[in-house]
Amino acid sequence: MISRVVKSHIYDMSIWGEQDVSSGKAAKDENFPVGSLLISRRLRPHVQAYYDFARVVDDIADSETLSAEEKIKRLDGMEAVLCENVPAPDRPDVLSARYLRNSFLETGISFDTATDLLIAFRQDAKKKRYNTLDELMYYCRYSANPVGHFLLDLHQEKPDTRPASDALCTSLQILNHLQDCKTDLIKLDRCYIPLDMMHAQGVQVNDLLAEQTSHGLRNVFDRLLDHVDALNREAMYLPRLTVNRRLRLEAAVIVYLAYSLTKRLRMGDPLATKVKLTKFDVIASALKAFRHFM
Repeated sequence: MISRVVKSHIYDMSIWGEQDVSSGKAAKDENFPVGSLLISRRLRPHVQAYYDFARVVDDIADSETLSAEEKIKRLDGMEAVLCENVPAPDRPDVLSARYLRNSFLETGISFDTATDLLIAFRQDAKKKRYNTLDELMYYCRYSANPVGHFLLDLHQEKPDTRPASDALCTSLQILNHLQDCKTDLIKLDRCYIPLDMMHAQGVQVNDLLAEQTSHGLRNVFDRLLDHVDALNREAMYLPRLTVNRRLRLEAAVIVYLAYSLTKRLRMGDPLATKVKLTKFDVIASALKAFRHFM
């Protein structure tokens, strides 16, 4: 539970600042949006509540104006509102924690699916570099995998779906890091590409600022994508294990989209341009996924 020290910070409303730091992004702006039409209408409000909270705390961690200390205070504040229902400003960013609290109390889903995200985002506030793939995987355990746990628990799926879900969520997170590797360094001085992989190829972090990817850095990207390929193969078990038909189809679509984005990052240069999915990728993935709907 939240400590008395943290609570004393929350009651001091000045920690919230005068404005929220929300980015204004919506689910449609993401590579792999949650809460699509494939999710049951009855469950969509809970998915939206989770997404709104995750969006807010992610924006806090990625703020270009808040200091590391201010970010952590705000993240602690969001946790206190979520877990303890402490007083806080009636503002959309803060209210997202209150709405998610109500959702969790209604559905019985573990608060860990949200507080685990906060572990990753507190780390984002302070940690700028990742030395090894193991460090990156540990980060993904908290920054990405809880999203899958939430959706599986919301649909009352069995625990045997979690390993494949974790593989998929981690794959998506690493793909996102590769897409945004240059932007993350420019805006936040943050690099998720493992340093040992870079040093093995004779490249440095600042090489991510180049106009195009060097041969050595291309080797680093490809090695990371080899790891993503393995995760994607494990993720293919998720649609087969998922009982709920709507969630099964959603999972299948996202797995095929992960494969598509992996291929595009193999062929494209994330330093030269934004490598992203196309409408054709989305349509093709949806068509492939329908075989899992039966």
